[in-house]
Amino acid sequence: MKTILVVGNGMVGYKFCEKFVAKKESKQFKLIVFGEEPRPAYDRVHLSEFFENQDAKALEMAPAEWYTENGIDLIVDERVADIDRTNKTITTAKDRAFSYDYLVLATGSSAFVPPIKGVEKEGVFVYRTIEDLEGMLAYAAKIKAKNPNAKAAVLGGGLLGLEAGKAVMDMGLEPHIVEFAPKLMPRQLDSRSSQVLQLKLESIGLNIHLSKATNQILGDDGYITGMEFGEDDVLDVDMLVVSAGICPRDELGKNSGLEVGVRGGIVVDNKMQTSDSNIYAIGEIALYNQMIYGLVAPGYDMAGIAVDQILGEETLMPASIDMSTKLKLIGVDVASFGEPFMPAAKGHSIIFENKTKHLYKRINVSLDGKTLLGGILVGDASDYSMLHQIFLNGMAIPEDPAQLILPAGEGGSSFGDVMDLPDEAQICSCENVTKGQICGTIESGESKDLADVVNCTKAGTGCGGCKPMVKDLTEATLKSLGIEVKDTVCEHFDLNRQDLYKIIQVKGYKTFNEVLDNHGNGGHGCELCKPVVASLMASINADTANKEYAIQDSNDRFLANIQRNGTYSVVPRVPGGEITPYKLIALGEIAKKYDLYTKVTGGVRIDLFGATLNQLPLIWKDLIDHGFESGHAYGKSLRTVKTCVGSTWCRYGMDESVSFGIELENRYRGIRAPHKIKGGVSGCIRECAEARGKDFGLIAVEGGWNLYLGGNGGATPRHAELFAEQIDNETVIKYIDRYLMLYMRTAKPLQRTAAWQERLEGGLHYLKEVIIEDKLGIAEDLENEMQTLVNKFECEWTQAINDPEMMKRFNHFVNSEEEDDNLVFVPLREQKMPEKWV
Repeated sequence: MKTILVVGNGMVGYKFCEKFVAKKESKQFKLIVFGEEPRPAYDRVHLSEFFENQDAKALEMAPAEWYTENGIDLIVDERVADIDRTNKTITTAKDRAFSYDYLVLATGSSAFVPPIKGVEKEGVFVYRTIEDLEGMLAYAAKIKAKNPNAKAAVLGGGLLGLEAGKAVMDMGLEPHIVEFAPKLMPRQLDSRSSQVLQLKLESIGLNIHLSKATNQILGDDGYITGMEFGEDDVLDVDMLVVSAGICPRDELGKNSGLEVGVRGGIVVDNKMQTSDSNIYAIGEIALYNQMIYGLVAPGYDMAGIAVDQILGEETLMPASIDMSTKLKLIGVDVASFGEPFMPAAKGHSIIFENKTKHLYKRINVSLDGKTLLGGILVGDASDYSMLHQIFLNGMAIPEDPAQLILPAGEGGSSFGDVMDLPDEAQICSCENVTKGQICGTIESGESKDLADVVNCTKAGTGCGGCKPMVKDLTEATLKSLGIEVKDTVCEHFDLNRQDLYKIIQVKGYKTFNEVLDNHGNGGHGCELCKPVVASLMASINADTANKEYAIQDSNDRFLANIQRNGTYSVVPRVPGGEITPYKLIALGEIAKKYDLYTKVTGGVRIDLFGATLNQLPLIWKDLIDHGFESGHAYGKSLRTVKTCVGSTWCRYGMDESVSFGIELENRYRGIRAPHKIKGGVSGCIRECAEARGKDFGLIAVEGGWNLYLGGNGGATPRHAELFAEQIDNETVIKYIDRYLMLYMRTAKPLQRTAAWQERLEGGLHYLKEVIIEDKLGIAEDLENEMQTLVNKFECEWTQAINDPEMMKRFNHFVNSEEEDDNLVFVPLREQKMPEKWV
C-alpha cells in the first residue's frame, strides 16, 4: 500500500482529502494529513463569523471523526519541519519521521506584514487564524475596560481588510480602514465603484483613510497608541489589524530544493507537480502561470487535479483561471467577473450608478457590442450568476447591452433562459459542477428534486452563490421532462399557500370544510393541508388552535409538545426572559407538585417535562393563577424574544433591551405563521442576546436600533441581514409588523423566514422597497392586519380550562377517565426521564 502525505489541513488540504476518498481507487493508498493548527480544517472564507458566535466548531469543514471514518490519519498541532527528497521522508517539529510515496504540499499562505517601524508592538495583530481572532477579542476587551471609546485600525482596504473592519466593529471598537492605494479593493474595483462602496461603508460606521503610507507604529511601553503617516498626519488607535496581503508558506519547498518563484510560491505545472515528480503543491502555495491564486475555487480545482494525477487519471489544470468572484462584504454585495477593467481600445463600458442607494453596475462589451467581456457589481449582485455565465460561454447579448444591468423599471434586465447555457457551463465553481451534471442527475432519475440534486452533485454547498441558478436549472429540467413542478399544498388542493391565503381572506371562511368544499378536490383532507389551513385561518382571523382542534398538528391540538414516551412538556411564556422571584418559586412549586422534569431552554424559558395528558389542564390552571400564560412552544408562532440585561444593569448597555424585548414579545405572542419565529434584542454590539441568529433581531447602537431580519438557527444556521440602522422603537415595530405580515402572506408551508427571504425575488433590496419605501402601497394594510391580530390575542390555555367541551380532549381514553399506566420513568440527576427504548 502506497502512502500519501498531505502537509497542511486548510480548506484546500481538506478538499484534497474529500475528493480523494470519493474515488474507489483510494482504497489502495494510506493517507496521512498534517495540520499545524490545533483543530481540523475550517472555513477561513467565513472567518469573520467567529466574532458573532465565537464557535469554532461552526466553521469546521468536517469533524475529526470524518477523517477516521474515511481511513485518514489526521495529525493536528504538529508542524512539518523538513523534507528529505532523497529518502522520501518528512520530519515534524516533534522529531517524528514519516515516509511517503507521494507528498502533497497544501501549506497555504501567511499574512504579509510590511516592514514598518514599531509593527512588533503589543496590540498589533494579523487576521488569519482562529487563534489570531481569539487574541484580538481578548485584547479588545482589555483596552475597552480602560477606554470605552477605544479605536482600532485595519491596515489594508482589500477583501480581507474590509472583513477585518467588520470584525473591529463587532468587537465594539471605533473602526478605521487605512489603505495605501487611492481606492478600496484596488484589484477588484474601478474608481467609481470603489467610491460607491466607500459611501456605503461610511454610512454604516467605518472610517476610511485612502492614499496613506504608514511610516511607523507609535506607542509607549511596547503598546501601540497610533499610526504615523507623515510629520503632522497621525491617527490615534489602540489596536491595529494588519491585512495587507499574503505570503506563500513555501519554506518547506525552498529548503528542500524545489523550484520556487522569484516572489515566492512553489512552481507547479498543469498537473500540479513540482520540480520533483513525487511532490505536488496546491492552493495558495502553488505558483501556476507565474501567479498565486488567492480564491478558494482554483484551490479546489488544483486539489482535484492532484488527486487524479496520483490515481493515474490524465486531467489537467486549464491554462487560464477565472478570477470572477461574488461576495458579501459587511452586508454589501460586491462582484466582479471577466475583465473588470478594460482599455477603451478593446471595448465599451456601460455604467449604471445610483449613489443614493449605493448601487453601481458596470459591464464591458466588445467594440461591436455583441460580446460581454466583464463587469463590476456593487450593492446589488443578484444578476451576477447569469452575467457570469453569459461571459464564460460567449452567449449572445441584447442589441442594447444596457438592458443587462438596467433595473426592472428602466427597461428591464434582459437575460436568456437558463436552459440556453451549454452543458459544459460551470454553475458551481466551488465544487466544479456543470449544467450537464445537474441536469444529468435529473434526466437519469437519480435526482427527483432540488435536495436530491444538491446531495448528488454538491452544487451550492460551498459559498452558496450559485443556489438560485441550481434551483432554476432543476425546475426547468423537471418541466422539460414533463414532470410537473408542484407548488401545491397537497393532492386535495390545486393551490399553493399564497392562493389559499387570498381565498380565505377574501371569502371570509371560518372552517376547514368550507375551504375544502369550495376549493378542494374532494376527500376529507390530510395531515398536510389541514394544519396549513388551520394556520392560515389563525393568521387571518386571529383564531386560536382551539377553534378547530381536529385539524391541528398533534402539538397544537393539545397545546403542548408531545415527548418520546407520550407525555407532554409545558412551557409558560416568560417575556424577554424577565421573571420575578415570586414566579420562579411558583414554577418550582408546580413542577414539584406534578413531579415534572425542569430545564432552562435555549430561549431563556423554563420547560416542564413529563406531564400526562390529563394533567395538562391542571398544570395550566396553576400557572395561570400565578400570572403565567401559554408560551406557544408547541405552535408555528412566536416562541421567544431573547434579551440581554441591557442598560438596566450592564455597563456596556446602550439601551433598555429587556423592556423593549418584553414589549415585542407581548405584541407578537400567539400569531400563527408558516414556521416558528424567534426574536432577540441586544443592548449593545457585544450581542449577548444573539439577535443576529433570530428571525428578527435588534442591536442597540448610537442613535437607536439596528434591525436585522431573516436569521435562524436549526439545521442550516443563517445570520440575519442588516435591514435598517439607527431607528427608534416606533419605527422598529412598524417595520417588524410589515415584515412578519408579508412573510405570513407569501411564504410556503413550513418555510422559515431565512429561506423565504433568501428565495424572495430581489431579496433584501426588494424587502426594503416594500417595507420602508412602501413600493406596493400595502404598508398600512400590513400594519392594520397585524394590529388586528394583536388586539384579538387570547391565551389558549385559559380558553381550554374555561370550556367544558374543550376539556374533553384531555383524557387518555375517549371512553374512560383512567390514566395510561404504561408510562415508565427512570432516575436522572435528582430528576427523572423516560425509560429508554429497547
